[in-house]
Amino acid sequence: MTPIYEWLRINKKIIFYILAFVVLGFIYIFLHKTPRYFPLGQVITVYPGETLQEISESLYEQKVVSYPFILRVHVVLLGGEKRVMAGDYLLDKTEGPADLANRLVSGKFKIETVKITIPEGWNVFQMADYLATVLTNFDRKAFFDLAKKNEGYLFPDTYFVSPTTDLSRLMDLMKENFDRKIKNIIEITGSKYSLNEIITMASILELEAKTAESRRTIAGILWKRLELRMPLQVDSAFLYINGKNTYELTVNDLEIDSPYNTYKYRGLPPGPIGNPGSQAIKAAVTPISTEYLYYISSKSGDMHYATTFEHHKKNIELYLNK
Repeated sequence: MTPIYEWLRINKKIIFYILAFVVLGFIYIFLHKTPRYFPLGQVITVYPGETLQEISESLYEQKVVSYPFILRVHVVLLGGEKRVMAGDYLLDKTEGPADLANRLVSGKFKIETVKITIPEGWNVFQMADYLATVLTNFDRKAFFDLAKKNEGYLFPDTYFVSPTTDLSRLMDLMKENFDRKIKNIIEITGSKYSLNEIITMASILELEAKTAESRRTIAGILWKRLELRMPLQVDSAFLYINGKNTYELTVNDLEIDSPYNTYKYRGLPPGPIGNPGSQAIKAAVTPISTEYLYYISSKSGDMHYATTFEHHKKNIELYLNK
């Protein structure tokens, strides 16, 4: 037996511990190693709706992590991508993928944030009223300058941002979220309608009905009315004109001279009347074809349809005028 073999036989436990230490050392390095040009002091953003793959690749491109796979594995071990909290994260110190994974699933932004929740269907006027209560030094005029032209494309969701966030940054967050959401609605690509027509219709459906089936049925009715050159006559548009809902409208309201008055002007309004969610957008491109041309929603929220105007008038008398 050679001296080397004898030494190995006697000291195999020592060798095992040395190898284990080396392996653990490499694992630790992989879990905590940071890129050479880690963007210390900068703020990174995790967008609502981003997949774990998209998040890890984005952080890799920004030189925040060297091993995006390690980040993904650690997030999965901590509960999966559904636990990742969107928002702005301050990189106040160098951190490896394991540390960043812990921050992402626990929402440790390390900057003061406020929770902003935009309900589906809200228009920019409603957003402005709400944001003025949660953001510091909110500039209503600056907001309208940015938001009005993006009406319909500011996706309703929950956002975590600094209370002093730049308004253009908030708009970008909401628009990028919109772009990600509509990628999942494959019917948009094959639709004969333009994206603006689809989103405008979806903004109407968001306010006209509450369930997926009723929205799809109404979508079929409204697209048909457009093809027949009939006025849409949707009451929800008045919320955009004068802030009134269906049950507050008067005869004088119906005569208001506005391109959004779908009683007075044929066709779709010139643009969206609010910011629809995914379900309403999906309904706009998957309409249900029926014989109906008219519908009303009762005060209880139930939908009533009609094929003729006479039947429609009876429904109004039965379900609205009592």
